[in-house]
Amino acid sequence: MRQQHRRTFLKLSGSLLGGIAAGSTVVAAERTDRFIVDLGGGDASAATSADLEVVYDLSPAGVVVVEGSESAVSALNATYAPDVEITLDAPAVEDAGPADAVDDPGYAAQWDKQSQRIPAVHDVTRGEGARVAVIDTGVAADHPDLEHAVNASLSRNFTGDGFGAGVPAGGDHGTHVAGIVAANDRNETGVVGSAPGAEVVDCRVFSPNTLASFADILAALVYSAEIGCDAANLSLGSYPVPRQGEGKFYGKVLNKTLTHANRSGTVVVVAAGNDSADLQHDGGIISLPNEGAQALSVSATGPKGTAFDAGDAEEGPKTPAFYTNYGTNAVGVAAPGGDALLSAQETNPETWFYDLVYNTVSTPAYDDDGNYVGSANGYGWKAGTSMAAPQVAAAVALVRSVEPGLNANRVASKLGRTATVPEGSDKAYYGAGYLDPLAAVTE
Repeated sequence: MRQQHRRTFLKLSGSLLGGIAAGSTVVAAERTDRFIVDLGGGDASAATSADLEVVYDLSPAGVVVVEGSESAVSALNATYAPDVEITLDAPAVEDAGPADAVDDPGYAAQWDKQSQRIPAVHDVTRGEGARVAVIDTGVAADHPDLEHAVNASLSRNFTGDGFGAGVPAGGDHGTHVAGIVAANDRNETGVVGSAPGAEVVDCRVFSPNTLASFADILAALVYSAEIGCDAANLSLGSYPVPRQGEGKFYGKVLNKTLTHANRSGTVVVVAAGNDSADLQHDGGIISLPNEGAQALSVSATGPKGTAFDAGDAEEGPKTPAFYTNYGTNAVGVAAPGGDALLSAQETNPETWFYDLVYNTVSTPAYDDDGNYVGSANGYGWKAGTSMAAPQVAAAVALVRSVEPGLNANRVASKLGRTATVPEGSDKAYYGAGYLDPLAAVTE
């Protein structure tokens, strides 16, 4: 496969979370007042101390999150590590597009849904009865293409910033992800989601200008399992993380949490990452959470030249995106995430972005003190494995809608079994193959 840029590792000393969009750079910081504790076989009572406050009781996953001094935590005689906070430094591959590009309907711009034959899928099911958690920057519950789907009463803000849930207070990323899952196909405006009949639960783990803490993500996963979500979408991650030291601990508690979610029936869908990295042959480092146990990791594909003449660089929608991570045993399936011929940003400024994924956005606004004060709903283009993952989370909802009795492993197995690797392509970029929702709901 041709690479459009040289692979660059992100230097994340001890970090676990990372860029949520292509080209992101992240900076890690360990908290000194919050710790993640592995309970072993015990429950949260084992962490009870006058000097500690239990922030999250995640006993079903064998984990507890506490605040207090490290000396008080060390007295528990349990393994632990600091919670990790990470800040985002660079934007995604994205473009708002010209104002007149927002057509009614916008399906004509959705090469991703066309490639997956979504109208034919909807002749079978629209995802009715299924529930998907979007663990992200927040979902705009008042967006005209999402107001039918977002369950505001179940939605939660895990950040503690006081801005609430069902709002894109952490950025427009989560609204784009939610639209890929469930944008309304019956309101004669905007765009189409793969599973518009499914319910979306906003689990916001991002505040303005920051990325999430690892503990908040673990809590959101446990919550998603508790409320019976069929899928939990994690369009986030970091790379590389050392497999030893604290990285080994974070991997262990993540695996315990993912295993609990899986046993509860929740398929955890995770973006594979955007570092053009071979996850299969990287030795002592790991990409998390997508390489965690029970995670269904998703790589990204996309076209080049959808709306302009790309010449010899032209590629179809099933081609691996230039930024996607890969690895035969590290990737579960591939799905549309968008691509870009970077030189076309100059040669074709009005059309290059049609190779990205087009869906809902809601741009947040903040006052001079940094408080969230509302958002402007609209539509836009983004590219990343962040966009590929919700295509798969929506497919989980579609399968569960027609076969509600399948457990999480059987749902994931069906998606893999019905996916196909394009002829002549490198399996390392596809795992089981390119997602085929229609085959999955008609098999």
